[in-house]
Amino acid sequence: MNKEAIREIVQEIVRNTLQQSKKVPIAASNRHIHLSPEHVERLFGRGYKLNKLKDLSQPNQFAAKETVTLIGPKGKIANVRVLGPARGSTQAEISLFDGFSLGVKPPIRTSGDIKGSEAITIQGPRGQVTIEEGLICAARHIHMHTIDGEAFGVHDGDHVQVKVDGERGVIFSNVLIRISSKYKLEMHLDLDEANAANIKNGQLGEIVAVESKRG
Repeated sequence: MNKEAIREIVQEIVRNTLQQSKKVPIAASNRHIHLSPEHVERLFGRGYKLNKLKDLSQPNQFAAKETVTLIGPKGKIANVRVLGPARGSTQAEISLFDGFSLGVKPPIRTSGDIKGSEAITIQGPRGQVTIEEGLICAARHIHMHTIDGEAFGVHDGDHVQVKVDGERGVIFSNVLIRISSKYKLEMHLDLDEANAANIKNGQLGEIVAVESKRG
């Protein structure tokens, strides 16, 4: 049996265990930015392509070697990691505390929901661009494969409560379920939320209630 076959068997065992216990692995998401192809070129140069630094937990997503500086009315944040691949629209995701540092008030939004969100200036090594909307604080959410959604008994767009044990144990409410055949099971919090509850990457949370159904 080759290593790939063994890896798939182990992953299936882990998935089944998590599904039966209603447990979800948690990841703290640091500030980052998704760039459109146009903005990649404006910030890094004509014809520029992002270079992979490492793969992320979600399939086909990666942290790029490139970073940018976010510039707000009251300050700037350097070394903000670019995530790839390039997207249709540029979107920067920061914490609420980051917003205080920059002098902006990013709305708490689902990724991709940027209409009417905050403006921000982005500085790269070869240029600068100001977007009129696209700066958000990402709403807490859980990525699920379609198989996971069926096993957990939830649907895309549902909201659930997630209990996390520990010295600063907490129950997170209003956690959005996002389901796709392209996703891997994982709950995402921003650093503010994770640090407040002393949560480490890979720690498990338990879905204890469904608060609301889609629609």
